[in-house]
Amino acid sequence: MRHAYSVETVRTAEQALMARLPEGALMQRAAAGLAVACGDLLRRHGRVYGSRVLLLVGSGDNGGDTLYAGARLARRGAGVRALLTSPDKVHRAALAALLAAGGQVLDSPEGLPPVDLVVDGITGIGGRGGLRPEAAELVRAVTGGHAPVLAVDLPSGVEADTGQVLGAAVRADATVTFGTYKPGLLIDPAAEHAGALRLVDIGLAAELPARPDLEALQYADVAALLPVPDAESDKYRRGVVGVAAGSERYPGAAVLAVAGALRGGAGAVRYAGPGADAVIARFPETLVHPGPPSKAGRVQAWVVGPGLGDGAQAATAVSDVLAADVPVLVDADGLRLMDAGAVRERTAATVLTPHAGEAAALLGVEREEVEAGRLAAVRELAARFRATVLLKGSTTLVAEPGDTPVRVNPTGTSWLATAGSGDVLSGLTGSLLAAGLAPRDAASVGAYLHGLAARRTSDGAPVTAQDVADALPAAWRDVRA
Repeated sequence: MRHAYSVETVRTAEQALMARLPEGALMQRAAAGLAVACGDLLRRHGRVYGSRVLLLVGSGDNGGDTLYAGARLARRGAGVRALLTSPDKVHRAALAALLAAGGQVLDSPEGLPPVDLVVDGITGIGGRGGLRPEAAELVRAVTGGHAPVLAVDLPSGVEADTGQVLGAAVRADATVTFGTYKPGLLIDPAAEHAGALRLVDIGLAAELPARPDLEALQYADVAALLPVPDAESDKYRRGVVGVAAGSERYPGAAVLAVAGALRGGAGAVRYAGPGADAVIARFPETLVHPGPPSKAGRVQAWVVGPGLGDGAQAATAVSDVLAADVPVLVDADGLRLMDAGAVRERTAATVLTPHAGEAAALLGVEREEVEAGRLAAVRELAARFRATVLLKGSTTLVAEPGDTPVRVNPTGTSWLATAGSGDVLSGLTGSLLAAGLAPRDAASVGAYLHGLAARRTSDGAPVTAQDVADALPAAWRDVRA
C-alpha cells in the first residue's frame, strides 16, 4: 500500500525526527538518495562521470537537498552547474559544498551548452500557487531540450496537498520524494507532472501517524481482497448482483454492465429492464426480468443507472432500487434521476460513481472546478450524500464519509476514456459488492482491475469497453499470480 500525507503532517514528522538526529543528518539522507536517483537516470543514457547536470535551486531545504546531491555528483566526476532562483536565500552550507566539490554557479541560462539531466529543486512541497514568472521563464528556457527532468520531492509549482496545478509548473520525467508520498504525486492534474515516482527512505515512517490522508492499493492489497470461492460455495453463496440498466435507445449499456458484473466475482447476475433480449443474446447465463427491479428476485447488491435514459420507467427503476435493503451502486443516468434525500436516508451501503461532469452537477459547480480539485470534490460528495463515492477520471478517487483515507487508483489509463467503459466498471464493482466486499474495498478493487484490464489489452492501442470487459479475467490472474 502506498501512503501519502499532507505537508503539515510531513513537516511535523520531520521536526520530530530532526530533534533526534545530528544537525543536518536528515538533509544528507535526502541528498544521498537524490544523488543515487540522478546517477541511475544518467547511466541510462551514458554514465555519471563526464555527464552534464544542471541544478535549478530555490531557497530553503529543497534547494539544500539539491545542492548537496549536486556536490555528490560532482565528486563522482559529473560537471554540475547551478542556477539560483533566490541567491539571497540559498542554503549557504549546501552551496559551499557544491563549490568545494567543483560545481559552478551560473548567472543566467544564456549560452548554456546541452545538458544530460535537469534537476528541479526550486520549491518542492513548500510552494503554493504555481511558479513565479521569473522561475517559470527559467524552467521554459532550460527544459526545452531532450534532457530528462528530475523533480526533488515534488515538481515545483504543483500543490502538494490537493493535486491542483494553479499556474506554471515543472513537468518532470521522474520525481524523487522523501520519507513518504504526498497527495499531489498521486492525484491529477499534478500527478501528470511528476513522471515516474521514487520514494527515498529517510527514516520518517516511525514519526508519521497511522492514518494517512491518501492511500493507493498495490497488487498484494488487491489480491488479499479478491473474493475467491471455497469448497462449499455455490452461485448463491458467492452472491447475486442485480443490474437495472439499458433502454430501447441504449441496449448496449445493459450488455456492458452485465459483462462487468459477470466478471466481478459474484455467483450470478439478475438483469431487470427492457434490454433483456440483448443481454440474453450475449450472455445466456444471465437471469432476466422485464422489471421493475423489486420483482426480479433476491439479490445481494444492485447496480442501477447505465443507459437508463430519462423516461418514467427509468425513474421508477432508480427509486425502486434505492428502496432495497442491500448495497446499491448508482451510475450514469441513475445519478441524475436519484433523489438525494433517499440516498442519504438509506441504511444499506450506497456507492456513487460519477465522472467529473456528473460530479459537478451533483455539487452545483462547473466541471472545471471538479477537474482542478478532484480530492476536495470527492470528499465533499461523500459527505453530502453519506455515501461511498468513486470519482472517475484520469486518477480515480474513492472516498467515504468520515475520517478514512481517500483511495487513489494507480492503474488508470487514458484508453479508458471510451464509450461504455464506465458501464463495465459499474457492473464489476456491483458484483464485488454482492460478493461481500465493503463499499470502499469494492470500489477500489473494481477501479484497480478495470484499469489493469485496459492496460493489459491496449498495449498502446485503442480499446473498446467490451475489450476491457473481456480482459478482466486476465487482470484477475495477474493480480493473483
